[in-house]
Amino acid sequence: MSDFYTLAVESSCDETSAAILNHQKVVALVTATQAVHEQYGGVVPELASRAHQSNIVPVVSAVFQKANLTLQDMHLLAVTEGPGLMGALHVGVAFMKSLSMASGKPLVGVNHMKGHVLAHCIQGQYEKEIQFPFACLTVSGGHTQIVLVETSTDLKVVSTTLDDAAGEALDKGAKLLGLPYPGGPMVDRLSKEGNPKAFAFAVPKKKDNDFSFSGLKTSLLYFIQAQTKTNPNFIQENIHDLCASYQNAVVQYLMDQFFRIVKEYNVKDIALAGGVSANSLLRSEFQKRGVEKGYQTFIPQFEYCTDNAAMIGISGYFEYLKNPVARNIVPKPRMAI
Repeated sequence: MSDFYTLAVESSCDETSAAILNHQKVVALVTATQAVHEQYGGVVPELASRAHQSNIVPVVSAVFQKANLTLQDMHLLAVTEGPGLMGALHVGVAFMKSLSMASGKPLVGVNHMKGHVLAHCIQGQYEKEIQFPFACLTVSGGHTQIVLVETSTDLKVVSTTLDDAAGEALDKGAKLLGLPYPGGPMVDRLSKEGNPKAFAFAVPKKKDNDFSFSGLKTSLLYFIQAQTKTNPNFIQENIHDLCASYQNAVVQYLMDQFFRIVKEYNVKDIALAGGVSANSLLRSEFQKRGVEKGYQTFIPQFEYCTDNAAMIGISGYFEYLKNPVARNIVPKPRMAI
């Protein structure tokens, strides 16, 4: 099979990423993260946009150098169209539209959340390739969804969150515990030395097919307020157990909901996706329960968990194969699958 190279760019939030794929295989991937947000306890949209402007040319140049290829070698360009921060998306879209016009290469816009799901189709990361149809639990800072993937371009959201996403719940929980941003990874690290059953937190009833995390966060808040009234040092003295117990509540709720809902669909393969799929407890529980219930389980490599351009490249490649007709691409902050 002859080569088919795709240059992809991702700039939806606070990572500037570029990748080159040959069909479904990653040739090179370069990602620049933004440490500037740490002092503010969350992503500042204006600062994110400025950082993308500074990073995008060096990152794209670096990926060409790493792959030992040039723009002239590319057959397709792909860029994140949404969802995400308007200013951040605009930087990537404007840059890639300019490249497309200057080079004459076709450009496709990609849904960021589809990218997370279809990252499992990147060849070379699993001994056995994932098979359609499959069900994917997508867990990120802004989204918690169960996606039924019939084909590489036919994806349907069958469950979503009614309020906070799981990533938000972890980050906000970390903030309540006085931990620095980003809070989710810090909770994961501290949990390793704690007892996940030390404290109990309220989770929603599991009868509905959508997720809800606001009550869990509120449960943590009220518990901390009650305990610190009698012991002002309660958080510091119990930080490991608090992190382990809160994280365990989030993960077990995710797992209970996912495996209850996925029974409704005729799939043999299940997958985990999104930034929170890097969480160690979530990865181990997903694998454990999946095997127990007879599913082929697919958990992405860490470089494909967080926002990255490889997932944009694979999704753009599939979109182009289905429909190579050019269309106007504009940033869509609330773009749905």
